[in-house]
Amino acid sequence: LPPLESNHWGDTYGQNEVKTSLLDNMIGVGDMVLLEPLSEDSFIENLRKRFDHSEIYTYIGSVVISLNPYRSLPIFTPDKVEEYRNRNFYELSPHIYALADEAYRSLRDQDKDQCILITGESGAGKTEASKLVMSYVAAVCGKGQEVNKVKEQLLQSNPVLEAFGNAKTVRNDNSSRFGKYMDIEFDFKGDPLGGVISNYLLEKSRVVKQPRGERNFHIFYQLLSGASDDTLKKLKLHRDFSKYNYLSLDSAVVNGLDDAANFRTVRNAMQIVGFMEDEVQSVLELVAAVLKLGNIEFKPESRCNGTDESRIKDKNDLKEMCELLGIEQSVLERAFSYRTVEAKMEKVSTTLNVAQAYYARDALAKNLYSRLFTWLVTRINESIKAQAKTRHKVMGVLDIYGFEIFEDNSFEQFIINYCNEKLQQIFIELTLREEQEEYIREGIEWTNIEYFNNAIICDLIENNKNGILAMLDEECLRPGTVTDETFLDKLNTVCAEHQHFESRLSKNSKFLTDHSLPHSCFRIQHYAGKVLYRTEGFVDKNNDLLYRDLSQAMYKANHCLIKQLFPEGNPAKVNLKRPPTAGFQFKASVGTLMRNLQTKNPNYIRCIKPNDKKAPHIFTESLVCHQVRYLGLMENVRVRRAGYAFRQTYEPCLERYKMLCKRTWPHWRGPAREGVEVLMTDLQVSAEEFAYGRSKIFIRNPRTLFFLEERRRQCLQDLATLIQKIYRGWKCRSQFLLLKQSQIIVAAWYRRYAQQKKYQKIKSATTVVQSYTRGWQARKLLRELKYQKRCEEAVTTIAAYWHGTQVRREYRKYFRANAGKKIYDFTIQRIMQKYFLGLKNTMPSMSPIDNKWPARPYLFLDGVHTELRRIFHLWRCKKYRSQFTEERKAVYEEKLEASEIFKDKKALYPSSVSQPFKGDYLEISKNPKYLKLNSAVDEKVLLADVVNKINRANGKGTARIFLLTKKSVVLADQKTGQVKASVPLPDLSSVSVSTQSDGFFALKLKEGSASAVKGDFLLSSEHLIEIITKLHRTGATAPDREQLNIDISDEFLVQFKQDKVCVKFIQGAPKNGNSVSCKRKNNRLLEVSVPTTA
Repeated sequence: LPPLESNHWGDTYGQNEVKTSLLDNMIGVGDMVLLEPLSEDSFIENLRKRFDHSEIYTYIGSVVISLNPYRSLPIFTPDKVEEYRNRNFYELSPHIYALADEAYRSLRDQDKDQCILITGESGAGKTEASKLVMSYVAAVCGKGQEVNKVKEQLLQSNPVLEAFGNAKTVRNDNSSRFGKYMDIEFDFKGDPLGGVISNYLLEKSRVVKQPRGERNFHIFYQLLSGASDDTLKKLKLHRDFSKYNYLSLDSAVVNGLDDAANFRTVRNAMQIVGFMEDEVQSVLELVAAVLKLGNIEFKPESRCNGTDESRIKDKNDLKEMCELLGIEQSVLERAFSYRTVEAKMEKVSTTLNVAQAYYARDALAKNLYSRLFTWLVTRINESIKAQAKTRHKVMGVLDIYGFEIFEDNSFEQFIINYCNEKLQQIFIELTLREEQEEYIREGIEWTNIEYFNNAIICDLIENNKNGILAMLDEECLRPGTVTDETFLDKLNTVCAEHQHFESRLSKNSKFLTDHSLPHSCFRIQHYAGKVLYRTEGFVDKNNDLLYRDLSQAMYKANHCLIKQLFPEGNPAKVNLKRPPTAGFQFKASVGTLMRNLQTKNPNYIRCIKPNDKKAPHIFTESLVCHQVRYLGLMENVRVRRAGYAFRQTYEPCLERYKMLCKRTWPHWRGPAREGVEVLMTDLQVSAEEFAYGRSKIFIRNPRTLFFLEERRRQCLQDLATLIQKIYRGWKCRSQFLLLKQSQIIVAAWYRRYAQQKKYQKIKSATTVVQSYTRGWQARKLLRELKYQKRCEEAVTTIAAYWHGTQVRREYRKYFRANAGKKIYDFTIQRIMQKYFLGLKNTMPSMSPIDNKWPARPYLFLDGVHTELRRIFHLWRCKKYRSQFTEERKAVYEEKLEASEIFKDKKALYPSSVSQPFKGDYLEISKNPKYLKLNSAVDEKVLLADVVNKINRANGKGTARIFLLTKKSVVLADQKTGQVKASVPLPDLSSVSVSTQSDGFFALKLKEGSASAVKGDFLLSSEHLIEIITKLHRTGATAPDREQLNIDISDEFLVQFKQDKVCVKFIQGAPKNGNSVSCKRKNNRLLEVSVPTTA
């Protein structure tokens, strides 16, 4: 299918190319110019519908609207890059890659310098959008070692600038706090040669103070988290953020942000960009110096003339900072206490009070960091600039703050919104110019389009005579007392009659009763809406003064980088002229930027933040509506739709809609324009709805386009039905012919098979008859032979019987009457002898667990066979037991007793069966550490192990040495060996354990005994089975004591001094590995969480 155009349709496609359209499979409307009906509600509803289907990009003509999804989407893969490469802008669904590809191809093929303007509020995804544009251009341009090096340097400049210029805000975890414009330079082939970066208005006030919920620039946290211990030691820093006043603590750690890993990324990026190791070290030293500067505090000191003078409280941080920068401590200390004012040939030195000293400290910190950032940008430009002197093609990428409307708007918001006014002005101008040029090029009559021209607002701000910035500069430079109130009074006097300026004290009396407008504020009607500005701080922020004493102190530093950052501190080049104000500098930078953009073909990306929660799948209509208004998107659509909303070249238009007319379907042989004219005439479209250009058809209303699309859809359905009908007929005929051919083949093969079966049947019958005949003949011969043999055997038998009778008759007198019994006894004796000899040779092994035994040979030996097996088993068991030593015998007795106590009752028991009971795990008699403890115990130690004594207050364990003797249980300190408790065994009433796999057990003491004063003991051990078994065995063997009770339950009471506490065992998910955790729930409950075993 051919591609569609919504405004500027460029490339002509070959006839053999597979074509698609923006309108195919469209969710909502992919281009807002085609939205019908057009209203703010339908605009936002279309954005919502596409956002809900993960379609985050939408067009307004050639402008891309980008919604931040706050999640990873599979639309930025290398396959997607190839999909959008060298494709028409409107050929595929809306994507940022389409805009990047269009800009790159226009630059490469048409030799047009390009600029990509990315705007939107903080958190809308501007920085990510600029990265995607740069990564796409890097992917589609040429390859080669030198080209790849340049691409890598351009891409790696981003992490460096983000570390020093981005910070975590309440709206965005990686918010750009500066404006960035990068010119990427290409050669005639479209390969990158280098680039130039310009930065605008770094928010340096963030260095000394951050709003609640926000934090300082990333580099401070990355340095403290990711630098090695040696590096921090050289920089005289500590990892603890709380030690530095300039770092906010409430948001120091950001989820999903690994400062340590990012620091390594920044170091690697600086190396790739071309920073030398000593330059990197110098930069880190300046960052450390800023942190140290924030820790300098002042105290007042009264002088003899009654004035207060500031003094530094603790000079340690000042000393370390001076060592880092190579400054004499006394020079910097004096600069914080005195200020020298020069006027012509006179010098006047005045003391600074504490407030002025803090102002000077913060001003130095802000200037130091701001100048360091500017130096970084300059240094990066030196590395990435193009080396060739020939003319280059240029693509500019502008990532700058969007329009800002906060509850409290100050000087920063004022100049940011001024910059956005200028961008809106150039956007409207370039859009209208582009529209007009295309109308003239196509021979279409141009009609003036009414739109809001914000030049009047720009003039209100930037006019050299009575503009707000000019009056602010005039107020800052005039002698006398200058305050924010005097500046507001001046505005009320000069701008009172301006229709876009409002103030409570202006001459226009209608605002005197407007209580929403405070006295210290003024309001400007921007193109995006009204913004209330608080004048507090306007004068100071515009002045941006740094005392000359501090500049000169910095210049005296031995640090190689400091001298470059403070050239005005050179005593040989003292300039008494006041430096330009911040507003003047920003106005000049914006002017330069606008002139630069005027020379390039613009491409726009409007970034929108769908919600304030930074969460996926949430679309807040009010927030999106607010951004749509101040980005001027509705105004943008109206400008695009004025006149003709849709245009398309004749060839793809005819290719797409030719099936709607019989004369153009399936092939039109004449010129494409004539075919389109025939098509539109046949469809009876009103002549007012379209116009014919030289190479394109222009359609006035989107309804006409949707009418064509609906007719095309119906026609495609009819064509599909026709194709299905023809295909089904062909398929059925082919199926019939195939079945007919198959039937002939099957019949032939079946006849062959039937004849083969008939022949085999006859052959088989013949063989059967022959076999029966031969069998009858053989059986007849066999009968004759058998009869002959029986006759011969009968004769022999009769003769044998006759001879036997004769012999018996002769020798009968020699036989006795009991001869049969003796023969029987002899036979039985021989059988028994054979049985026992066989049993001897097949005897099983001597292992008691071997169940093998020879089978009995005769049925009458069944009883003897069973009894012999039993006797043999008892005998070999006795032989096996006779090999045991006394110690091994005792161990098996303990294992047997443990089985009787815990088998099928305690989940921990199966794992203890294979573990031998060692008893003395500490080797207390051999270890010199426990000599004192060994001497304190009189009896023989049956068991020595380290256990944990559980504290009822918090459920935590304390390591104790557990000793068991025949008379008592002893608990001692693990480190000192001092005996903490000794409990006689008669004082033990019972032991309580759980049914689970934990090692907790409670030693319960008899009430009224001397040991029961401190209460029961709740302990935990890895050898619980052995400890309980030995306790039980020791109590059972003593004649004068009762047997110790073992209570196995998942809930039991433990007496702690005067209180009884319930210990409850529950199964839970593994935490902290697979360890058992004990927590105190309240004064009466300790809860032990045991991990669930698989």
